[in-house]
Amino acid sequence: MSWNPALDPGCPDEVGVDAIETLIVPRARDLGGFEVRHALPAPKRQMVGPFIFFDQAGPAELLTGQGIDVRPHPHIGLGTVTYLYRGDFHHRDSTGADQIITPGALNWMVAGRGVTHSERTSEAARSGPNGLFGIQTWLALPDTHEDVAPSFEHHGKEALPMIEDRGLSVRLILGSAYGKTEPATMLTQTFYADVTLEPGNRLPMPDDHEDRGIYIVEGSISVAGQEFDAGRMMVFRPGDRITVVAGDRGARLMILGGATFPGPRYIWWNFVASSRERIEHAKAEWRAANWGKGRFDLPFDDRDEHIPLPD
Repeated sequence: MSWNPALDPGCPDEVGVDAIETLIVPRARDLGGFEVRHALPAPKRQMVGPFIFFDQAGPAELLTGQGIDVRPHPHIGLGTVTYLYRGDFHHRDSTGADQIITPGALNWMVAGRGVTHSERTSEAARSGPNGLFGIQTWLALPDTHEDVAPSFEHHGKEALPMIEDRGLSVRLILGSAYGKTEPATMLTQTFYADVTLEPGNRLPMPDDHEDRGIYIVEGSISVAGQEFDAGRMMVFRPGDRITVVAGDRGARLMILGGATFPGPRYIWWNFVASSRERIEHAKAEWRAANWGKGRFDLPFDDRDEHIPLPD
């Protein structure tokens, strides 16, 4: 029996390349010392399931003493995951969480009605040459959970389900796929996984989720005989049985998706909401800087500076 019970072993591709509903070429921008590639939201696609923001950071090489410093900043109406392949981040937030993010681990922060957090390269990493390579994603929260209290969960990589077969490995980061469920508390149907394929190996996409997408981190894959290189995101037509094949360099992928979100979301700066009014209220409270007495506070051990509201 195949490890994906919905697909018989050796099943050929059954669709044409038109099964790719949207092909996204991320925009690249230099943040001073490292590059970020921004895939979601895109002009022709705001979301894939609940995923509304998707950025690749790096790869970047940093000298001794150097690091990334993302100062305290706010979020509403979303959940965040920073998933690292290399390097680390010291995460601190206004829930009291204080956690070093390491490669392969899950750190799931739910902003709900409002949270503030910072991410900085750890002091230990700055003691020598270090690097950064990872993916940051945001998931929009459903209407019923936009105003929940903020929360934070950490699950080490050993706690995340792994599927391994000949020439293939899948680490499930969020949600459910291939008969496995990861331990974090999810608020909507979703899946998110880190996939490694050796050259020529095949990956059947989960067929029990409506929205499904792939981001190619490294290497290449082919879909219905057409090859796609690293730095591309593709979103598939619902209902099709999809199998992708790694190119001659192999491939590292992030697969993502879930239930189609019931309606569009407004997104401005770090705020995601079902209405513009919610965003305007959050903007006013961040501008007021009334820490600990309203919607926002600053992380306990990182209160000396914060990112101001954009003009």
